[in-house]
Amino acid sequence: MSEPLAERMRPRTLDDYVGQQHLIGEGAVLRRMIEAKHVSSFILWGPPGVGKTTLAQIVAHKLETPFYTLSAVTSGVKEVREVIDKAKNNRFFNTASPILFIDEIHRFSKSQQDSLLGAVERGVVTLIGATTENPSFEVIRPLLSRCQLYVLKALTKDDLLQLAKRAIDTDVELQKKHIVLQETEALLRYSGGDARKLLNILELVVEVSEKDVVVTNALVEERLQTNPMAYDKEGELHYDIISAFIKSIRGSDPDAALYWLARMIEGGESPQFIARRLMISAAEDIGLANPNALLLANTAFDAVMKIGWPEARIILSEVTTYLATSAKSNSAYLAIDAALAKVRETGNLPVPL
Repeated sequence: MSEPLAERMRPRTLDDYVGQQHLIGEGAVLRRMIEAKHVSSFILWGPPGVGKTTLAQIVAHKLETPFYTLSAVTSGVKEVREVIDKAKNNRFFNTASPILFIDEIHRFSKSQQDSLLGAVERGVVTLIGATTENPSFEVIRPLLSRCQLYVLKALTKDDLLQLAKRAIDTDVELQKKHIVLQETEALLRYSGGDARKLLNILELVVEVSEKDVVVTNALVEERLQTNPMAYDKEGELHYDIISAFIKSIRGSDPDAALYWLARMIEGGESPQFIARRLMISAAEDIGLANPNALLLANTAFDAVMKIGWPEARIILSEVTTYLATSAKSNSAYLAIDAALAKVRETGNLPVPL
């Protein structure tokens, strides 16, 4: 049985890598570091299917150094220590440190993250972490301070089309068929900025078709035969929906805000993520017009952490409605940003006597 298309199409070099030009384009920070073969520990933060694992593998290949992988879902402190011991034994004089890639590092407990600290600090391993959650909340500060943070973006429609065309033109299995991309809207919509989903959908559409395949919106929808939400909750739409949710609160439209809240709940979003965004909205959008909003949002965060789904929906609904119907003021938000801009402009001025 052959590998899935997404695995067969995984880039092996930076030149084959699609997207993230702000990091790996000509002269970009990560490309310079990789080409100089001097890579320090870093964390990649971005939505699923944008190339975090691939980038880590390209780094290891370019540095010609041992590459170890741990998944935060299946590994404990014992596995972390075993890998660090193995890395110590495989380290040769004057060679680059072995790379330890940790997928979903935000799921590592504090004790698991603590067990990495010494090895990262001493250079026993070069840590590359991947996360779909904001590392500021999920990664312990001592570890975060020892790593650079690089933000990966959801792939654009042009990026996804480039990937699809490359797969059709170069993949050994797909070359056996005559494939024409007549319509791509459904293919792109269901992919949601996720390269892996795009290639999985393309493979699904093509493998059950005859030798000649004309990809249309109707064909994609017929082959998937599923609720689009199942394809969207971790892709680009995840970010579009939270944005629509916050904008509905900002625009004082409780009905719209509750609709987007329901979309997130049905899509399997975590209650903590939603509650965290409500806290930010309470400070940023309602602010000094109603300081009680932040107190209520903070209480809601504590409550959903304690009770989880399904009852958390009631608390989130209450706070969403309260924030949407509250008076709005972004004065505190604008004021601190103006003050920060002034500090960056004037530098470290002495404190007046």
